[in-house]
Amino acid sequence: MAPFSTLSDIDLEKQITALSRELAALRKAVSRRGGAYYEDGRDAALDTYSDLAGRLRDAMPAIRKQGRVIERSARDHPAAAAAVGLVVLGLVASLLFTRR
Repeated sequence: MAPFSTLSDIDLEKQITALSRELAALRKAVSRRGGAYYEDGRDAALDTYSDLAGRLRDAMPAIRKQGRVIERSARDHPAAAAAVGLVVLGLVASLLFTRR
């Protein structure tokens, strides 16, 4: 029986060695793919940021104009502005408390 157990031990060692090599190769492949996915994601985020910044830059004059209109309206009607502010604050508070 001793020779048979020695053969199986050698066989197991060969299998473990082969599996270790295969695992190392798989780790390298996953590492390369992971790096490529990271770069693709980074590039996509940069493109999205650039697009958003361009759109925001184009929209800034209109946003400033609307801000001035709202500011003038709030100065002309302070009670109405306060009421609208309280309503918005109440809506935000109710949204926060209903999520809990």
